Order: sequence, then structure tokens, then C-alpha cells
Amino acid sequence: MTEFLKTHDIVVGPEDPEGHVTQKYVNTIIGRYSNRIPASTHTIERKGIKGRMTAIANEGPNVSLHGGITGFDSMHWTVLNAEDPSTLFTTAELSDLQSPNISYAIFRLVSPDGDEGFPGKLVVEAVIALIGPGEQGRDYRAARELPLETPEYDLGSVILVYRGKLDEKEKVVTPVNLTQHWGFNLEASLRDGHLPTVKEHTLTLKSDRVAKLGPDALPTHEYLLATEYPEHGHFAKKIGHLSPERGYGQSDDFYLLQNEGASHLPTRIPLSFFNPDFNLIKGFVLPSNDAQGNPTRGNRPAPVAELFSAKTGIKLLFDTNQHGVMFYTNIGAKPGVGARKKIHGGSGIKDYGDGYGPGSAAFLEFHEPISAFLDPKNKDEEDTLLTTDELYNNYVRLDVRLKEGRQ
Repeated sequence: MTEFLKTHDIVVGPEDPEGHVTQKYVNTIIGRYSNRIPASTHTIERKGIKGRMTAIANEGPNVSLHGGITGFDSMHWTVLNAEDPSTLFTTAELSDLQSPNISYAIFRLVSPDGDEGFPGKLVVEAVIALIGPGEQGRDYRAARELPLETPEYDLGSVILVYRGKLDEKEKVVTPVNLTQHWGFNLEASLRDGHLPTVKEHTLTLKSDRVAKLGPDALPTHEYLLATEYPEHGHFAKKIGHLSPERGYGQSDDFYLLQNEGASHLPTRIPLSFFNPDFNLIKGFVLPSNDAQGNPTRGNRPAPVAELFSAKTGIKLLFDTNQHGVMFYTNIGAKPGVGARKKIHGGSGIKDYGDGYGPGSAAFLEFHEPISAFLDPKNKDEEDTLLTTDELYNNYVRLDVRLKEGRQ
């Protein structure tokens, strides 16, 4: 993105796309299952369909992390086209993506039955769409000439929609819980010294509780209230304020979102509803401002997360149909491992010694609660299980806005 004739790359990561293969979990999809599952064989059931899955250990002997040894982030995805069209997005939905203000691509991955211990052949398709800003007036002025109430502008949006379907003749059930593992630093491109941390970024999460974890950061299916643990009350709070000593994510900080506004956006769709006229994308691919520059939402849910830098004026707003978000400040990053982008002041060379360090990014990964299918309270509801009678549906939209500064 560009503002004031400055170019900002707000996402951390390797210089080259190929670097994502070795620089794990940086701006990649995670699947079949986000976060941690106890490494064991589990009996699963949804709506009378029963099965078994074996979570394969890849983070110590007791934990299966991010889908196992070879997750979706390491697999080859196929770019779809007219000769090989989408099967998980309807004619009506694809029509709404055909707009001069939208650039998009659709990718497909086929995960075979038994892949990393997960039952059922799973077909996954992902839409990634970029939406340009709507018409808006822009008055370029020096900072000293700006009014006290500085204007805010729409810079465009990113939409991610993940769909999944079991391709099996018999009745099958399998766990599915995808996410985008992206990390942001809204000041990284300033390059006015060392790479800034995100401690001065302001974060708002529409959540009043964080997951209580047990040994090996596995879930207990209980939650801690932010009123009793104020470091987890992200209500327009600077990330560095009341932060744990090492930062967020040491044991993985998963926040349960207050996301009632997304109730009309199901995480699973009965296949009986899926026909050429079915459309869950309509209204979500419009610019986030009207012709007068005023914010518009249509039937989109209210934002559940906001990340803001007063230094650059860049603001990110997220809405989703997912019920939780993992927040992580890259505390495990090691400057000697991986590459830092040149635009962020790095060499772009893998393992050159100038990579990203702890606190260099705010990762916001929207997905369902950790190992939700192991919590009896979720039975037949938001249990992260998918049957052959359903279509998995995961939606996240990111709006990028700019608030002009007076400094």
C-alpha cells in the first residue's frame, strides 16, 4: 500500500514466495486443523456420523500442531481457471467477483483420505480477493494544515473465503479448522532505524476472555476473564502495555470473540442449500466506503478486531464468521533464521542474520476454538467437524484505512 508517496508493506515474511516453504507459518494457510490437538487417536461424531482420527505428533510427543508434519502450508495448490473451474463457489458468487474494482484468484487443494491421520478425502478451495477503495475525495495537505479532526480514508480490502467438502460416497466426518497465519507490522517500512516492534500498535479485540491452557499449551476448554487478567483486555490498548514479559503467544493466546453479528454467516452450509443461485458473497465484495467517503458495511458483521499505528496512521479492521482469534507477537522469531523483506530493512536473504526478531509482528489468526471437537459442550454445534452432508465455510475480510496525522 502507498500513502503520502511512501510505500508500506504491512505484512512480515520472506522476500520470495518460495521462502514460505521453509519459513514456516508466515502468511500461509493452516490446515487441516489450526493450532494444537492432543497427539492421539480420537473418536469423533457429528449428527450421528461417527469416525476416528489420529492426530500425528509434530511438536513434541504429545502435540499435533497446525495439521501435522506436512500441513496445507507446505502443499502445492492449483490455480483454477475456465478450463478447471471452481466447484465450491456458485455461479452467483463467482458473478459477484466479476467487477472492475476486484482482483481475485481461486486455489484448490485435494487432501486425500488419511492425510496426516485425518479421515476422508477433503477438497478445499480458497478465494483471495483484493477490493479497491470506493470513490472518495482526497485533499492533499501538509500535516500542519490538517484540521484537529483528521480525515480517514479507505485504502482497499482483502477477502479470504475458504470452502471445504468431503468427496466420499459413504458417510464420513472429519475435523476442519482453517486459518490464515498472517502477521502485521504497520511501521516496518519506515526504515528509520532498527525494525520497530509492534508494542506501540493499538489493538482492539471484541473479546472479554482468553483460553486457559494446560500442559503443552493444549486446551482445557475453559476461559479466563479479561477483568481478572487485564493483560488480555485488548480494548484500544497498546500491545506493549501490561504485556507479558516475552510478549503474547508464549502459550498461544486464543480469544473467544463476541461475534453475534455473524450469525447469518454459517461456518457450515447444508449441501441441500448449495445451488447455482446460492450466494454468501453478495454484499461482502463492495468497497468499504460510499461515494462520499463514508464507511459502509452492507450486511457484513461489525469488526471484531482493529490494529492501528499512530505513527503511520494505518488502521486494519477485521470482520469474520469465525468465533475466535489467536494473537501472537512473533515471540519465537530468531533474527538468524529466515529472511526479512528488503522493504523492511532486511537483505531478503535466508538465514543471513538480519531476519525478524521477537515482537516484530502482530499475528491475528481467525479460527474456531482450539480442539473444539473434544469439548462435549460443542456437540453438533460449533464443533469444528464436517460431514459429507455439509460444506465448510470460513470468511475473513480485512479493510485497510489511513488516518492522516498531524505530526
